Amino acid sequence: MLKTDVAIIGGGPAGTTVGTLLKKYNPGLDVLILEREKFPRDHVGESHLPAISRILDEMGVWDKVEAAGFPIKIGANFKWGNKDEIWRNDFVPEEIWVDEPRPAKFTGQRKDTAFQVDRSIYDKVLLDHAASVGCRVMEETAVRTVEKDGDRVTGFAISSASGEDQVEARYYVDASGDVGLLRRAMGVEIDAPTALRNIAIWKYYQDAEWAVTIGKGATRIQIMSLGWGWIWFIPITETRTSVGLVLPADYFKSSGLSTEAIFEKAIKEEPLVAKLLSNATAEPEINATKDWNFVSQRLTGDNWLLAGDCCGFADPILSAGMTLAHTSGRKVAYTILELEKGELDPQWVKEQYDDGHRKQIRHHMQFADFWYTSNGHFTDLRDYCIEIAETAGVSLDRETAFRWLASGGFTVEEPGLATALTYRIVGLKGLTAELGGYQPEWEMTKTNRWKLNIDGAIEDVFASYRDGRVKKVPCWRKGNKILPLVDSFIHIINALQRTTDGPTAVVTAVNGIVHHDRLLPKDAGGLVVEGIEALILEGWIDGDVNPDRPMVKV
Repeated sequence: MLKTDVAIIGGGPAGTTVGTLLKKYNPGLDVLILEREKFPRDHVGESHLPAISRILDEMGVWDKVEAAGFPIKIGANFKWGNKDEIWRNDFVPEEIWVDEPRPAKFTGQRKDTAFQVDRSIYDKVLLDHAASVGCRVMEETAVRTVEKDGDRVTGFAISSASGEDQVEARYYVDASGDVGLLRRAMGVEIDAPTALRNIAIWKYYQDAEWAVTIGKGATRIQIMSLGWGWIWFIPITETRTSVGLVLPADYFKSSGLSTEAIFEKAIKEEPLVAKLLSNATAEPEINATKDWNFVSQRLTGDNWLLAGDCCGFADPILSAGMTLAHTSGRKVAYTILELEKGELDPQWVKEQYDDGHRKQIRHHMQFADFWYTSNGHFTDLRDYCIEIAETAGVSLDRETAFRWLASGGFTVEEPGLATALTYRIVGLKGLTAELGGYQPEWEMTKTNRWKLNIDGAIEDVFASYRDGRVKKVPCWRKGNKILPLVDSFIHIINALQRTTDGPTAVVTAVNGIVHHDRLLPKDAGGLVVEGIEALILEGWIDGDVNPDRPMVKV
């Protein structure tokens, strides 16, 4: 019998994030990670978003990942829908990128970048790091059965090369990916609130040419629409590149082609990718999987929690999968840490994770669905837009859908930032404007007299995950909308309570952040602009025009 405090199924990014952060903030906890395979092993899901870099730094593993020499992702190039031109979305604009030696530190511009990773290397770095900070790691160990009593897990039956055994823990975490071993055992159903039914086919190549090379190892991923599908092109080491095809399952079935044949057809039809692969050597194996969106109906139980892909899956068009895995792993660790403290209502702590993360998965799915509607070949989604929007509490037609997505509803991941879907508001505006075929619009530039609208709002609290603690953050709540009463938002609110003049309110809020939080004026200005924009889009600010005063410019 193996006894432990926390037993984790799965040694991938979600599982290692849980284990590493548990040991960081509570070294006395005994943490056991059970991994079915022997690392290294290949795995799809190689493109990061900047949110992961911050989590890697918190885990104490960012330097190790940087030392592995993975390409730096500064953004993505897109060719989509009926457009032939390639447009880009950068985390750090290439024009201001400063080349620097590698390995570098997690400072300056690198805080805004991400990685493109070879999962066979990346996942092993994370698993080895988890072991180095004190997690017990058992590879080539399969969980055969999950034993339970009602909604409580009582143990695992495991098998390995050394034989059969039992595991007993106080907390159990399912990070087994879409297999969802514990989720299935506990009878947790899944929802598939989307008409999107795609499959993914991918291969690896050696010595492909990079589409973009910026300085010492920086690049962009390539997302190239074919009309009937799309191709990803992701350099994951100096010499290895991941190339994948995503297409509707119905199209694949009707084509009558094999996975290899339809993959080769896609490469031939995309001239840029074909050119980049012209002198490359394909690795022999071809991989395929269904790429269907889903979200679990609940993520927690009596003494168990779900993390990573077993919580749900969002289409890879936004490179969100790994971000959702790491962010869920982080929140699972924080939830267990807070339950151990015993200072907050356990049900509230678990509900904050459950509700918050499932909403984030759904928002990513909604964004992906809207994205596909801009491609005329994904016709089954066009009439679905209104229904998608309504699940998020808004009523939209297709013409106004992208405006909603540009705000997305700011998340509570980082209470002081107007972000959504792990993207900053300004990044979402760029994405949705390009996709919708128009220049970004800022609602705050259309009015200059603003009044705070808190009619019908109630005082409430929500969870903030910082420094190893789940903290209650005060907020106003109106239905699905939350206005955090902290950080940049509190300075905006204070400014609007003093003046209704838009330009004056902006200056007042910026000065408040500069003096209180010691930020540079340009950084404070960015927070205020994004914050006010989100408040207008979500109805917390009502605006009209005073002809005697200037308009705000962004």
